[in-house]
Amino acid sequence: MKTKTLLTALATTMAVSFGISASAVTLKEIQDRGTVRIAVANEIPYGYMDMSGKAKGAGPEVAQHIMDELGIKKVEWITTNFGSLIPGLRANRFDMVAAEMAILPQRCKEVLFSEPDTSYGEGLLVAKGNPDDIHTFESFAKNDKKIAIMAGADQLEMLQELGVSEDRMVTIASNADAISTVATGRASAYAATSLTVSELAKKSDKVEPAADFTDPVIGGKPARSWGGFTFNQGSEDFRDAVNGELKKFKQTPEWKKILETYGFSEADAKESFSMTTEQLCAAK
Repeated sequence: MKTKTLLTALATTMAVSFGISASAVTLKEIQDRGTVRIAVANEIPYGYMDMSGKAKGAGPEVAQHIMDELGIKKVEWITTNFGSLIPGLRANRFDMVAAEMAILPQRCKEVLFSEPDTSYGEGLLVAKGNPDDIHTFESFAKNDKKIAIMAGADQLEMLQELGVSEDRMVTIASNADAISTVATGRASAYAATSLTVSELAKKSDKVEPAADFTDPVIGGKPARSWGGFTFNQGSEDFRDAVNGELKKFKQTPEWKKILETYGFSEADAKESFSMTTEQLCAAK
């Protein structure tokens, strides 16, 4: 029995090891393959597919430049829900994520991140006229209203830090559900980044960004996120190659123009240089 148990444990360990190895990828493997699989979450302006099937957004456009520089001939773009990005990466359904996912300590335990490509603040989407007079994340810790968040997004941790109980949160699968969730009163507001809120508000006259919004203060500092490209554990070689090209591209007017095209401010671009991935992964 002990021998059988030992063999079973060994087999499980080997299976896990092989799974991790199979999911990891090197730059040479991708160059030899000629195709890289990159995922987005259809979230404007970070990474999405337009009506013609072309990848758009700050993440995809910077990623496309980097792939060209690395000699990778073809990009296969894959769309999935935001909450499925990390599981899909770990399951080897794609090689890289270009969704400008916020670099957070808990995510750093599961995947690898590039250095920051972007930086952005927070916002709230509310019904037209803001009938519940909502202007901050913190207010949901003090009232009986409900706030919507997207599954897998880091607004969950922000709200938890602010003392908002889970029974005040309404989880939705994608940004596309936010307008109806807020417009019908299922939630008083939708918590997302300022850029996401702005884009959603353009799609319907039933919603708007909360005016006079104040960024949540977490750990004594206004909340700000740093977005980067995401890779599976073990893909350090590929991640390092991307970092090398990203560092060079961020010194050019072309990189800044891409960010401006998608609504990032000059301050956002400047802030993307203010933190390193090592610092963000180690943050408390």
